[in-house]
Amino acid sequence: MYKELLWIFTQLPDDYIVLDTETTGLPDENGLPDIVTLGITVVSNREIAESVEFKTRPQKRISEEAQSIHGITNEQAAEFKSFDSQWSQMAEYLNDQLIVIHNASFDWPILLDHVVRHGLAIPEIQGVFCSQKAAIPWAQAMNLPCSHRGPSLDTLTNALGVDDLRVKLGGLHGARIDSRQTASVLEAMRRYQLASNLFQS
Repeated sequence: MYKELLWIFTQLPDDYIVLDTETTGLPDENGLPDIVTLGITVVSNREIAESVEFKTRPQKRISEEAQSIHGITNEQAAEFKSFDSQWSQMAEYLNDQLIVIHNASFDWPILLDHVVRHGLAIPEIQGVFCSQKAAIPWAQAMNLPCSHRGPSLDTLTNALGVDDLRVKLGGLHGARIDSRQTASVLEAMRRYQLASNLFQS
């Protein structure tokens, strides 16, 4: 039902990347949080081809709330490599790609902040697509739980019957697994809408 409201997802290219981060917490009076892990899933010809995760040593302490979400402690994060030492590898994945992020208004500014902070440069990209915002019309029409940011990844996973990868981690979030989960949801929405078109034609 209301599959036509997912039309925008059929306009995604066959090849793109999904990006996700886990951080030290939320933005506060001291600015944006630090990245603890950055996950990238590569979608090639509408299929998940690769998922990677970069663990980066934060300059800020990880809040207790954030630790409860992703399970990474300050002691563990202190052993990670610095962000700037891994940026060239990250940037290779971003180069000339459409970057899909579930809640782009959170993750993308944090990534840009790190790039500027370390005197680095973002490679040429095709753009940034927020899958959470794009899913709002369908989620609202379906009476799914939907915040001002849009439906959560868990909500879309359940609504579309997509395999929940977080279950294997006891419900913990992870940048790699969440980027992969988002890719699975995106392609499920694309198939859902395209199937409707085929049925009607």
